[in-house]
Amino acid sequence: MRLRIDESTTEGEARAIAKALADHFGDDVDLYVGGDDDPLASASASANGTGAPTPRADGEAVDDLEPTEREELLLEEIEDILEGGPEKYKERLSEQGKLFVRDRLDLWFNGEDGVLFEDGKFANFDSDDRLPADGLLTGAAEFEGRDVHFMANDFTVKAGSMAGKGVEKFLRMQQRALKTGKPVLYLMDSSGGRIDQQTGFFANREGIGKYYYNHSMLSGRVPQICVLYGPCIAGAAYTPVFADFTVMVRDMSAMAIASPRMVQMVTGEDISMDDLGGPDVHARHSGSADLIAEDEEHARELVAKLVGYLPDNADETPPRTDGTAPRLSPEGIDAVVPQEPNRGYDMFDLIERVVDADSVLELRPEYGPEIITAFARIDGRPIGIVANQPNQRAGAIFPDAAEKAAEFIWTCDAYEIPLLYLCDTPGFMAGSQVEKDGILEQGKKMIYATSSATVPKQSVVVRKAYGAGIYAMSGPAYDPESVIGLPSGEIAIMGPEAAINAVYANKLAEIDDEDEREQRERELREEYREDIDVHRMASEVVIDEIVPPSSLRDELEARFEFYETVEKDLPSKKHGTIL
Repeated sequence: MRLRIDESTTEGEARAIAKALADHFGDDVDLYVGGDDDPLASASASANGTGAPTPRADGEAVDDLEPTEREELLLEEIEDILEGGPEKYKERLSEQGKLFVRDRLDLWFNGEDGVLFEDGKFANFDSDDRLPADGLLTGAAEFEGRDVHFMANDFTVKAGSMAGKGVEKFLRMQQRALKTGKPVLYLMDSSGGRIDQQTGFFANREGIGKYYYNHSMLSGRVPQICVLYGPCIAGAAYTPVFADFTVMVRDMSAMAIASPRMVQMVTGEDISMDDLGGPDVHARHSGSADLIAEDEEHARELVAKLVGYLPDNADETPPRTDGTAPRLSPEGIDAVVPQEPNRGYDMFDLIERVVDADSVLELRPEYGPEIITAFARIDGRPIGIVANQPNQRAGAIFPDAAEKAAEFIWTCDAYEIPLLYLCDTPGFMAGSQVEKDGILEQGKKMIYATSSATVPKQSVVVRKAYGAGIYAMSGPAYDPESVIGLPSGEIAIMGPEAAINAVYANKLAEIDDEDEREQRERELREEYREDIDVHRMASEVVIDEIVPPSSLRDELEARFEFYETVEKDLPSKKHGTIL
């Protein structure tokens, strides 16, 4: 293409015009001025978009230029920051079986390409001490196909402790998560706040205390997942307990309100860090640990599975997958459930015949084990399971189990995860110890959470549903979408043995003949069981349906699908006062 342009056009302008025309028309362009036979500027279509150097005004190709001294200095500064703290502290990490924080990020986010960007790399760059990134990394990354915010302590920099600049980075990351509506990963390995630098970040309006305000604002808005890699003490221990889900790594992590040294100073108790706040303590006794990982790789695997059940935020629905058949055949459900109400069995034998194969992720399995709280899928749909466990304390509900269930229900409801209740319980436990442990307080929280949940709920009366157990397990009065009974089901104020003793004890005592008395007791028990049998409940339309156990999976799949878009309104109020 040969074109003539105005004589006032400069050589630089001519080159720009020629390139633009060549790009637009996909043809070679020669520009001439006046009657000149030689072009003032030329541009080749083949050179554009093929990686050919773009000429500068002085004729030198941009791609031939070397980095400037200024850029090389910046790259050296960045390289130094990426090295983290002193080498001797890195060596200690390997002795403890831990990864250096940037190697940890590579593990989590599949190398450098997974970290989208980092904020505040130069924090405390001009400090008198060498404090790379101020010992705390924040940024954004891609994790299992999802965009997430992350923070991670660098234990090689003052034991991962927190001070002014790192606190600022932490707060900004949280505040940005509120805006983006994307999940947050906290990779914690911190000894707490730097006591010698507390002025300026401890009690300030935008200081470390703001962490927990932001945690509270994020709670139920976006999933917050915390993984502990070391002993997190004092202020550092609050992030894991404020998170929606906490993973501790065995033989590596711990959390406590104070260090063993401080405990000894205050109470005189001589105790190790592991005994004070190790994984077993928080898995079995406090309930603060949702999952225990065996090592760093296992921690990532657990979280990768966990996020598969969760939406990015409260405005979205949980991600569905392709459904799969259960690991065990639904045909065996009825054989799993004993006819005798007091005989134990493992509820997982039933669960694995209802949900998709390999989809169960149980949370807090060692805390309040008489109730199962777990994520799973039915035909690819994420659900939250609340199930009594008859092989643990007969499935009676103790205070810790009620607390665990209440918090799980609340979390599922926050993130639009439908709930499946599998009821087989004699009710809430009685006795002086459970009263001291707050059975009424924790029981009301479970009932409150069930009452207030607006996600679709399906309740299955598997076998016994006695006392207030049927209330806590989303019985007919608690606005479930369905209450389904299996033929083994019973609903009653109490079981036959207790009922006969309560009502007929005096009359039975009047029968002198022992055989006659035992015969009468059997008759009364059978009469009572007929009265509380699930068929009677279905006849009186207390429950919606009795289903053959082998069809329970199909029944639940259809009901969860049908009620997927159900809308429920709560009374207008600021919030309840129970939790």
